Amino acid sequence: MNIGKIIQIIGPVLDIEFAENTPLPSLLNALEIKTKTGRIILEVAKHLEPGRIRAISLSSTDGLKRGDEVKDLGKPIQVPVGPETLGKIFNVTGETLANFSKEGMGEPKKHWPIHRPAPSLDKQSAKTEVFETGIKVIDLLAPFVKGGKVGLFGGAGVG
Repeated sequence: MNIGKIIQIIGPVLDIEFAENTPLPSLLNALEIKTKTGRIILEVAKHLEPGRIRAISLSSTDGLKRGDEVKDLGKPIQVPVGPETLGKIFNVTGETLANFSKEGMGEPKKHWPIHRPAPSLDKQSAKTEVFETGIKVIDLLAPFVKGGKVGLFGGAGVG
């Protein structure tokens, strides 16, 4: 395991120093900092001078200080994929926040990195499909198209 130490914190941006004879984590690799309340995941954004990197935190950096240990996880941030993820809510690091799925779905078997190449054109769908939300008003009056972008505003008390 490649272990480094925090040398600078500016908001969500951290500079981390690794020992001279150890390889630096690859760009987009996940880093982990253990805290009293859990863990903080970082992503390598830039190689600075020899032995130093700049990383972006994916959560609050409150409570971190210079000298705290940072562990290179040796792989990019990965999230679960597949039918087992249906009905579950995940954060950006792939941890389950809520589970609304039926019993028996089990834990996800596959995990994919959050930075991966787009599928080739022959694997992409050329037809237009409607994304069913299960919210009757949206599905009837303003259906969402799969693969598109949409903004949804809701007032207080509309559910």
